[in-house]
Amino acid sequence: MEFLADHWLLVVVLLGVGFVSGFTGGLFGVGGGIITTPALYAVFQALGYSDDASLKTAIGTSLGLIVIISIRSLLTHHRAGHVDGDMLRAWGPWIAIGAATGGMLARWAPVEILTIIFAGGAFYVAWQRLFARSKVRSAPVNLFRQRMKIPLGLGTGLFSSLMGIGGGALGVMVMTLAGRTMHQAIATSAGFGVAVAIPGVIGFAASGWRAPGLPPLGAGYVNIGAFLVMGLMAAIAAPIGARAAHRLNSVLLSKIFGAYVLFAAGALSVDIFRG
Repeated sequence: MEFLADHWLLVVVLLGVGFVSGFTGGLFGVGGGIITTPALYAVFQALGYSDDASLKTAIGTSLGLIVIISIRSLLTHHRAGHVDGDMLRAWGPWIAIGAATGGMLARWAPVEILTIIFAGGAFYVAWQRLFARSKVRSAPVNLFRQRMKIPLGLGTGLFSSLMGIGGGALGVMVMTLAGRTMHQAIATSAGFGVAVAIPGVIGFAASGWRAPGLPPLGAGYVNIGAFLVMGLMAAIAAPIGARAAHRLNSVLLSKIFGAYVLFAAGALSVDIFRG
C-alpha cells in the first residue's frame, strides 16, 4: 500500500498504456509491444533502475502482455473469419523456437544491441508501410515452402522476442508483401503473437533469474506487478481494437499502422541518443 501511495501516478500511467497497447494490438495485429516496451522502459528508469535492468525487464514484461493481447485479438479476428489457420500451424513452431532462443540470449545481450534491434526493426516496418512501392503480383507467394517458413519463421520469432513485440509487425509485413490482404495479415499475425510471447516469456524469465538489480515483484526479466496492472486494461481493449480493424479500409489501415510504428520508433530513438 505504501508503494501505491508513493507511485499512484505511475500506476495510472500503466493502466493507460495497457489500454492503448491492447487497442493497438487488436487494431494492427502487433501485440502492442512497440508501445509497451518503451513505456515500461521509461517507468523502470523513473524508479531508478539501470538501463540494462530497465530495458530487459520492459521487453520480458511486454512479451507477457502480448500473450493476453494476442489471444484476445486472435479470438475476435477468428470470429470475423479472417484468420489463416494453415499459416499459423505451418509457421507457429518455427516462430516459437526463434522466440525461445531470443529470450535465452537476453541475459548476455548488451542493452545497446537490444535497443538497436528494437529501433531498427521498427523503422524498417514503418518504412515498408508508408514509403515502399506496392508490387502487383500475378499470384500470391507460397509461404508454406520450407525455404520460406523455416528461416522467416525463426527470424520472426528471434527478432520479435528480442524487440519485445508480438511478431505481428514482421508478420504483417511478410504476409502483405506475399500478396495477402491487410485484413488477413493482421488477423493471422495476432496468432504469431501467441507463438512469440509464450516461449519468449519463459526464456526471459529463465535468463533473468537471480540477475542483480531488477525491479521488485519480478520473475527474472518479467515484472509480475506491471504485467497484472497493464494486462487488465489490455484484455479489455484488445477486442475493441480488433473489431475496429474490420471496419477500416485496408489501405488506410496500412498507412495508420506505418505511422504508428514510425512514431514509436522515433520516440525510443530520441531516448537512445539523448546525450
